Amino acid sequence: MEKIKDRRIVVVNQASNYLTVGFCNAFAAKFAAVSLVTGSVHIQGEELNPTVDVTYINKWVERPASKKFLSYIKACFKIYWLLITKYRGYEVFFVSIPPMGYLLNLILPHRFSMVIWDVFPDAFKVVGMKNTHILYRTWAYLNKKSFKKAYRLFTISDKMADLVEVYVPRTKIIIQPIWSIFQENDSVSKDKNPFVAEHKLKDKFVVQYSGNIGFSHKVELVVQLAEMLRDNEKIVFQIIGRGPRVPALQKMVQEKNLPNCVFLPFQTDEMFPYSLAAADLGIVILDEITSKGSVPSKSYNLMSYGIPSLYIAGKDSELNSYALKYNFAKCFTEKEINDAKEFIIALSDDKQIWNLMSADAVKTAKLFKRNNADKFVDFYLSKRND
Repeated sequence: MEKIKDRRIVVVNQASNYLTVGFCNAFAAKFAAVSLVTGSVHIQGEELNPTVDVTYINKWVERPASKKFLSYIKACFKIYWLLITKYRGYEVFFVSIPPMGYLLNLILPHRFSMVIWDVFPDAFKVVGMKNTHILYRTWAYLNKKSFKKAYRLFTISDKMADLVEVYVPRTKIIIQPIWSIFQENDSVSKDKNPFVAEHKLKDKFVVQYSGNIGFSHKVELVVQLAEMLRDNEKIVFQIIGRGPRVPALQKMVQEKNLPNCVFLPFQTDEMFPYSLAAADLGIVILDEITSKGSVPSKSYNLMSYGIPSLYIAGKDSELNSYALKYNFAKCFTEKEINDAKEFIIALSDDKQIWNLMSADAVKTAKLFKRNNADKFVDFYLSKRND
């Protein structure tokens, strides 16, 4: 297939991971000229096509909040400058970070598209911001103008589209799910898993939370579950990750004297597949205020390895829809924590139920493969709304 030579596109994401790499590579299969503006590229499985031209800006800073915000502002200025100089005349495909970066389309002439998987200003509700706040109202007003002007506006789920629809007619929104890091179920059995051996998990039922531990992630619910099941010697809880709330959670575990709850740092890329494969049940937590449309990428990774999931999220969330539709997970609200405990016990005691949920997870994972990146590009190149 001959590549498009009369159009050039630049993908923009301050912190590029496997999803951004997938977007770049999918565009590189169709466009002769593809560029990436980013602060860092984290390669997980799929290598970035060497034909993609990369321009580096400042890296995303995780914490403290003041430095994170400054890194966003600095990135916005650098992106703006690059788009009016080096990438003048390019089409722009914006992904994720900085969260206000897509608003640059209001002052730039480029054909500008964006993938929305965190809806701002709605996400500010998790820290108590009201929709009457001046920042909220201003951002919401700019969203309406920005989304209306967008060439292609993508989001990843039906529930997320419900949130975006507040700002733009639904006919403008393209719903396209993302995909897992892992394309095959290469899960290693526990008796051959070095992570299992290192942490003495062979005869344990491992309930694992792996991911960021920020203010929108109520990981204290994992600690609460561990406390409720402290007398069950078979079940252990792992909290793997980093974030500003780790010290407080570690103190909570120490004060409660919970031997069945351990903290580990993010694993290396080499060890990550083994740490994931060690889990018998994966936990995904979303704040109920903002959980409606979000689907963390860890959800797809758990599916790929056939690991049943315990979702703690709102009943109006996409995660709850997945649990009901595909049967590989159960979703509970925070108030249903006792039901979540009973689910863990039931799954740990009944291998047949576990096997059925595991098989459903692997089956569902087929819907979230790498070819979803190609579908984004197919939608992008379609005649829709031109």
